[in-house]
Amino acid sequence: MEATIRVRRKTYLTLVKNSVKIILNPLSFLRITKVCYFYLFRTLSVLNRKLTVLLMFLLLVVSAFGPDMQGSKVDTNAKIKAVFIYNFTRYIEWPTDYQTGEFTIGILGENAALVQELTKMSKVKKVSNQSFSIRTYSSLSDINNPHILYIPDNNTSTLTNVVTKLTGKSTLIVTEKPGMAKQGSAINFVVEGSRQKFELNKSNVERHNLKVASALEKLAVLVN
Repeated sequence: MEATIRVRRKTYLTLVKNSVKIILNPLSFLRITKVCYFYLFRTLSVLNRKLTVLLMFLLLVVSAFGPDMQGSKVDTNAKIKAVFIYNFTRYIEWPTDYQTGEFTIGILGENAALVQELTKMSKVKKVSNQSFSIRTYSSLSDINNPHILYIPDNNTSTLTNVVTKLTGKSTLIVTEKPGMAKQGSAINFVVEGSRQKFELNKSNVERHNLKVASALEKLAVLVN
């Protein structure tokens, strides 16, 4: 009985002694601390990378669709139409002599928001290998053979005269008022079910010696 008590007492004292060594030995404490810090920093590093990626993604979304850093307002309608107009250039083929020099997009009348959006695009994009510029025409007499002519809603009364003036010229006429595709424009913006779409009159396109890709026809509301 006494022998058993002595063994238990010795075992207990050994455990206490070893525990005291671990606590009092600074190197042991540092080893434990280093292990803890290693896992802590590794966890923070992983979280930091994930947060960085998330922030970069959010910044890209804001820069693409949100207002600029100076707080100016973005006209969503103008931005959408600017993208459409630029993409039309990928599906319309102009004659060879129109494929050199500067590509011109003209706007008849005032539409500051659209001019601004197209101007932004012209600084970073090209039409095939051509740089492009935006011109505004205050009257019919100012129009001088642009590749694309955009006629805002408030100027569509001039469409017939515009078509006459551009007879024999390879200009894509784009409007934004119901019925204009049947009255002379090649492409006409329309809204269907709150969605921005466009009408395409292939005959009016070809009348100005332009070729339209079948892919654009599939995307358009066809008008005769």
